[in-house]
Amino acid sequence: MIVPDRRGPGGNEKAGSSNRHNFLRRTASALVLAPLAILVAYLGGWIFAAACAATAMVVLWEWTGLMTRSDNAWRVLGLGLPALFAAAVFTQARTPAIAIALVAVGAFLAAMTMLAPPRRDRLANAPGWAAAGIVYAAIVAICPVMLRRDPQAGFAILLVLFATVWSTDIFAYLVGRKIGGPLLWPAVSPKKTWAGAVGGLAGGVVAGSIVAYASTGTHPVVGGVLALILSIAAQGGDLLESAVKRRFDAKDASALIPGHGGVMDRVDGLLLAALVAVLIGVLRFGTASPAGGLLLW
Repeated sequence: MIVPDRRGPGGNEKAGSSNRHNFLRRTASALVLAPLAILVAYLGGWIFAAACAATAMVVLWEWTGLMTRSDNAWRVLGLGLPALFAAAVFTQARTPAIAIALVAVGAFLAAMTMLAPPRRDRLANAPGWAAAGIVYAAIVAICPVMLRRDPQAGFAILLVLFATVWSTDIFAYLVGRKIGGPLLWPAVSPKKTWAGAVGGLAGGVVAGSIVAYASTGTHPVVGGVLALILSIAAQGGDLLESAVKRRFDAKDASALIPGHGGVMDRVDGLLLAALVAVLIGVLRFGTASPAGGLLLW
């Protein structure tokens, strides 16, 4: 929902111009980032694992920047960044259990170091936030890599994820702006509406089921249910990240991407959707073929 500008005559025109400018910047950034993401996913292997590791490390850097402005930041990054890199490496090497263990150790040690002096943070639960940031970023380093290394349908499931999450985001934005209406969760996000959520869900289901059928012949009903689950997860990830930013009184995670904010702002929906996808796939086909567990029925 667009909130009218109340600064006087011409306020709405200025707000409209600003919205159009922001939309153009978002579009330009997306036209660059989307093909790049698809290309890296297509290449797969260690290139994709390295890209996921780098993305996870940036996410942790942004999380830490939100959480603390003090010298304590190096404590989290010094332990978290190596853990995230190693997690991506061991996941690509088909030992995800080791990757998860390394992340757990890194999160625990980061929390412990935040308890040591000097304490310059005003957070009541700084150790908890430090550990949560490493675990959150680790989803990016582990889950997409697990899906992509699936020999049966690794690239296909990433295309389904991209189509579902991106379409959910696009349609939620467009429908929410066009229709407006009641807010979805005002305490967390002042702009997300129920209309946008429903529009995003519809767009995500259509796009995801089409790509699933085109890539691996997944039955449209199965693909539709899968896309529905992933779209709900994507919107949940968006709301989760909004809650984190609200906790730290920040509009964006950073300003790295013009019109989009930070990397964390762009991968929030994909992050949770990838986690849900891995959980479903592993329950069906185990860790050897999580993507096949999603698309092959």
